[in-house]
Amino acid sequence: MNEPTFATRITRWYEQNARDLPWRVPGVGAWPILVSEVMLQQTPVVRVLPAWHAWLRRWPTPAALAADTPAEAIRMWGRLGYPRRAVRLRDCAVAIVQRHGGEVPEKLDQLLALPGVGTYTARAVAAFAYGQRHPVVDTNVRRVVSRAIAGQPDAGPTTRPSDLVACEELLPVEPAAAALASAAFMELGALVCTARSPRCPACPVESVCAWRASGRAAPAGPTRRPQRYAGTDRQVRGLLLGVLRDATGPVPHQRLDQVWHDDVQRSRALAGLVTDGLVEPVGEDAFRLIGDGPTAHPAR
Repeated sequence: MNEPTFATRITRWYEQNARDLPWRVPGVGAWPILVSEVMLQQTPVVRVLPAWHAWLRRWPTPAALAADTPAEAIRMWGRLGYPRRAVRLRDCAVAIVQRHGGEVPEKLDQLLALPGVGTYTARAVAAFAYGQRHPVVDTNVRRVVSRAIAGQPDAGPTTRPSDLVACEELLPVEPAAAALASAAFMELGALVCTARSPRCPACPVESVCAWRASGRAAPAGPTRRPQRYAGTDRQVRGLLLGVLRDATGPVPHQRLDQVWHDDVQRSRALAGLVTDGLVEPVGEDAFRLIGDGPTAHPAR
């Protein structure tokens, strides 16, 4: 009897162990899947779940979001982190309405042409929403393939074209099976083949893993540590954005001055929010969320 393929082993494991996540429900639709993929970038599932549900209750279609303001998208994003994603998702919704009649496109090149949709997100939507055969490669997938196939403990900080090729070679030929395998690779990296504490005895490909066979050598380079948050410009940006998000109109500069003690850092953070298209000045001495003008929808 032939040995099961690499993808088959992981897919069988996935069918028994995958997390029950709402964007994986059959027939959920391409828009909810696209929203989930944008939200999940650099954000844990546990934080995304309530935000995803709330977002889709308010904007169940791209047209619903496109008809609202960027300011409301930022408000609804709340404290999910990296709020530029909210603006990009709203820009994406506008493009979907204008170019595709309000339906998330199926073709990869059309997905890649949408604002804020990169290589990973486009392939994820094509695979998970439309059952197409594309390598869907995130940090988790790269780690699984790097360890099990190449015998290396770490795949490096960024996705390279060679990562897409290596992953695609492992996918089944049949598109639906390939899409399922892509989800399975990702789940294995998230739950078992983790960066810091891999659970090798629970891994479905332990017996064929090149890294395991080599004795699980440690990475050759320095270990990547979580980014510091306290006291950084990112924290100050979050504090400023929180005040503006909760406001019902323009916020005087004097009120924003109370957010952080360091004048230079606070000014730099505020300028960054303006440059990033999240905040705009009103007159000479006030600020508001982008597009939060007189015709903006009231906060809900």
